[in-house]
Amino acid sequence: MEMPPRTPWFSRLRPLPGGRGRAAVAGGIGVVVAAALALPTPTATAAVEAADAPVAVPCPANLVDKATCYTGRSTDGAYYAIAVPRTWNGSLVMHAHGGPDLGAESDPERSVGDLERWSVMVDQGYAWAGSSYRRGGYGTRMAAADVESLRRLFVREFREPKRTYVHGQSWGGNVAAKVVEVYGADRHGPYDGALLTNGVLGGGSRGYDYRVDLRVVYQYYCRNHPRPTEVQYPLWQGLREGSTMTTAGLRARLQECTGFSSPPAERTALQQRNLDDILAVTKIPERTLESHLRFATFTFRDIVHTRLNGRNPFSDEGVVYSGSHDDAALNAGVQRFSADPTAVRDLSYDSDPTGKVSLPVLTLHAIDDPTAFVEHEAAYRASLRGAKRDEHLVQTFTDEHEHSGLSTAEYANSLAALDRWVRGGKKPTPASIAASCPAFDATYGTGCFYEPAFVPGPYASRVESRPGGLAWPALTAKQEREWSRVPGVGIAP
Repeated sequence: MEMPPRTPWFSRLRPLPGGRGRAAVAGGIGVVVAAALALPTPTATAAVEAADAPVAVPCPANLVDKATCYTGRSTDGAYYAIAVPRTWNGSLVMHAHGGPDLGAESDPERSVGDLERWSVMVDQGYAWAGSSYRRGGYGTRMAAADVESLRRLFVREFREPKRTYVHGQSWGGNVAAKVVEVYGADRHGPYDGALLTNGVLGGGSRGYDYRVDLRVVYQYYCRNHPRPTEVQYPLWQGLREGSTMTTAGLRARLQECTGFSSPPAERTALQQRNLDDILAVTKIPERTLESHLRFATFTFRDIVHTRLNGRNPFSDEGVVYSGSHDDAALNAGVQRFSADPTAVRDLSYDSDPTGKVSLPVLTLHAIDDPTAFVEHEAAYRASLRGAKRDEHLVQTFTDEHEHSGLSTAEYANSLAALDRWVRGGKKPTPASIAASCPAFDATYGTGCFYEPAFVPGPYASRVESRPGGLAWPALTAKQEREWSRVPGVGIAP
């Protein structure tokens, strides 16, 4: 849900299955070949023998004459994109994308779109590699494994970078946090630092509770998802199995109940009251109400039916809803349910941060992020503090109001601050990072909006906690070790 639809910059250049296509493209091949002469290229043996060998392709417009670009498909089925700048500083950024996307297969356009979107990192001299993941749907550890697999492919095909950083945006922040814990726990591991931007850092077992609340509160007021005349199902399923509802159909029902897409003057009194109550109780911004409801519908369906075999990982037992025109009636009438402990275990094992961090982690988050609320950062700090690892964390916050993208100057500045921290060993402060941003803004002109003094409130100040839900981390390293011995634990790749 992180990314709006976009037009790929080379939709006709998708690699053939197995990544063995060849880039013979009129008008673009000259740039690719010229750039390749001065840059590390895939080894001849690997390019011939490896089923997942990268293929040179034209770079997106904002990287032409600056880098050599490649695409391919891993042996696990994940499409990927790689860019190596002409003036390479020797270090690599591994990118973890958000979502999760819900297609059945890996999306060949996702990673190349992300390369175009985060080309600032290549512009700053870093090689960049991003995986589209081997399939759509939920699976945090799967996505983390695909990031690590692509890193190994990069090393095999090019060379060992001086330093390797992992960057994650949105749900990709959760994925990158898992990369740090699973593959970067060793002090001598392959990763040197992490940059998490607008990250969903509360983990899966608690990080979606506000969408659980939206699902049940919406149904209490609207009673059209499902309608009384339709097959009924417990709301934690998101949708019943086999439903043919579309995003357009869901939007029509939301409009019917709340008039959310109409000017206020054109809404009925009942629509306006429904909308006011839903927003007040759930604390979800009006501008992202539809996207949150889509997640609580279609992504919940994927989590429950496809990943957890119909088991329920969600609960609203013990939650006291407030802020409506009649809280007593709401709490008496809202649908209640309890989670299946094995489903909670599997979702938690797959996605919850343990705080087991041993390398520098820098976060950047918009204070008014309407999708991954800034209180996710409080949950992440509490998780690292609970694991006694918060000395590895620096968090920065900006006076911005979007989720899917922040100021380009801030991305460049954040990556530079992380690199200085790693190379020099001196931990930065939010104030020092804010002070270094104008130098990058002189190049990009997108603004620096840091608020160094800002500290987010606890996660429970924004999201109603469930019984026992105040202690962090939600998944301790000890519990993770114990659960790892359970056959079939987690979410299958």
